[in-house]
Amino acid sequence: MDFTELRHLAEQIETECGKAIIGKGEQITEGSDIAIIATGLMVNEARIAAEQLAAEGIHARVINIHTIKPLDEEIVLKAAKECGKVITAEEHNVIGGLGEAVCAVLSEKLPTPVRRVGVQDVFGCSGPAWDLLKFYGLDAATICKTAHEMLGK
Repeated sequence: MDFTELRHLAEQIETECGKAIIGKGEQITEGSDIAIIATGLMVNEARIAAEQLAAEGIHARVINIHTIKPLDEEIVLKAAKECGKVITAEEHNVIGGLGEAVCAVLSEKLPTPVRRVGVQDVFGCSGPAWDLLKFYGLDAATICKTAHEMLGK
């Protein structure tokens, strides 16, 4: 099983109108302690992480960014301003993806602490898709751990 097959297994998250709008992100959950900006398979992992964090009294805002270019700068800036800390989550290399796009916007317009959950700058390997997701920390547990580190909890 590869990553493309996993897309069919991930929970479907649809916008209110039933289809995504290019360049427009969508806020999935309310929260003001930390923002989790995710794309692809990691949107569902971010939702799971937000539920786990809520059980601990941490209110995470989850945002689905389904297009990185153009990036919805408005939703990114609003989340950073209202939450003060941002985690990005993507199921591929953090170089050249969502994390870099969010960091570029925030560094120029609203400097904010950001941590990127994704494949770090390492060579990839092959194997069963679910095993690779866990191996690279592409899961709710890693998002929660990152939130705890950023919030000092």
